[in-house]
Amino acid sequence: MSETSYLLLAVLIGGAITLGLRALPFAILKPLRRSRFVKSLGAWMPAGILLILAVVVVRDEIVARPGQLWIVASAVVVTVCTHLFAGRRALLSIAAGTTVYVALLNLL
Repeated sequence: MSETSYLLLAVLIGGAITLGLRALPFAILKPLRRSRFVKSLGAWMPAGILLILAVVVVRDEIVARPGQLWIVASAVVVTVCTHLFAGRRALLSIAAGTTVYVALLNLL
């Protein structure tokens, strides 16, 4: 087998495997779309993942700056209050909390 045909065959096999692996979840999920379990996962997983991400980030910042806990707490309070009182707009609340955190961290 020539080197060119070997490489082409390897690319074709890799492409077929990749396509199959990408299509497999959709083929499996199609019968489950009417499942109550899958619908509840779709409703709760985004919030759960966001909560885990927020806890990890806040924990890392508290560990990185133990003497400046109030800065992290202030940014979290601003984020939550903005989210609750500004129409639950995630991007706005994240931007407000990040702005407060960066401003307090750099100004003090």
